[in-house]
Amino acid sequence: MLASLFHCPTASSTAMSRLQALADHGQSIWLDYIRRDLVDGSGLARMIADDGLRGLTSNPAIFEKAIAGTNQYDVSLAGHVHEGLRDPEQLVEVLAVEDIRMAADAFDRLYRDSKGQDGYVSLEVSPKLANDSARTLTEARRLWRTVGRPNLMIKVPGTAAGVPVVRQLIAEGINVNVTLLFSRTAYRAVAEAYLDGAEAWLKGGGEPAKLASVASFFVSRIDTAVDAALARIGGEAPSLSGQVAIANAKLAYQDYLALCATPRWQALASQGLRPQRLLWASTGVKNPAWRDTLYVEALIGPETVNTVPPATLDAFRDHGEARRTLDSGVAFAQAVMAAVERLGVPFGAITDQLSVDGVQLFVDAWTQLLQAVANKRDALAAQ
Repeated sequence: MLASLFHCPTASSTAMSRLQALADHGQSIWLDYIRRDLVDGSGLARMIADDGLRGLTSNPAIFEKAIAGTNQYDVSLAGHVHEGLRDPEQLVEVLAVEDIRMAADAFDRLYRDSKGQDGYVSLEVSPKLANDSARTLTEARRLWRTVGRPNLMIKVPGTAAGVPVVRQLIAEGINVNVTLLFSRTAYRAVAEAYLDGAEAWLKGGGEPAKLASVASFFVSRIDTAVDAALARIGGEAPSLSGQVAIANAKLAYQDYLALCATPRWQALASQGLRPQRLLWASTGVKNPAWRDTLYVEALIGPETVNTVPPATLDAFRDHGEARRTLDSGVAFAQAVMAAVERLGVPFGAITDQLSVDGVQLFVDAWTQLLQAVANKRDALAAQ
């Protein structure tokens, strides 16, 4: 799987165009992955050129696997330790910022050529602050200054505490990737926060072209949780297996289209502001019985992003079908969600819990990463 990330593709031009063809339908493909050997050489640049890759996202779990699970950061880590840096959080941040800067620089030309439409790299605020608005805001501002790249997006969770942070960061002209969105209600709150912040940014004289945001709407985790509930209900319920997450996402896109049709948004668009695009996250298929490109193929449409893990990128490059699907089957999506309600599936409670669990998963990965770096620090200091 990983070898294909760093090797110039040998497939036919037709196969390679499968990923590039997504752009013909208005969708940008981003990579949900980062590691030192991807960003410090020509591997990422080749993916941008050959696959039409248009952005990159990271999260604490990805960094935990990269930094704690490999020796690729040991030389850099040793240098920082020998310079006197001891705190694990500071060491992790230094290593992560190095990666993010290299990735942002690799996307810089695309960022400029696309006039700020794409070429973004995302870095997440510490997940331990997810329910603390004030500290999340402070950390987001600091990371924005520390990285110092215009094509950075700061990732802020779409929790109740995160919504006012999104509003304020956008008002200050800081690009935001709002993450861990599972419900349409949470998405709509984030979309309103973007509009509020954008209005403040423009009112203060900010340039519309310098502002960008995505709302990361999670997909596969919903099916995992809902399918378990359907199995417990039995009867006709399991027949909905594998359909709820896509239906939920398609209806969220309808919410997006409705928002774009409002006079409020039209007034902002007339000033040159970009929409806050929906980004499909958690698009790796977890059920081996399903097509491995399911969540990419079902959600292709204009003004959207799909951030995919390496295995899904490889699969779509090999056999993915690029055709516009996102705004078709809307009536069926509505019927699926109506059936979920009729069967008594506690969908709202499920999505609320997924948000809580999502934060905790990142906290756990962050904690494990800090411990691993502390252990490496101690071993290096003893040398």
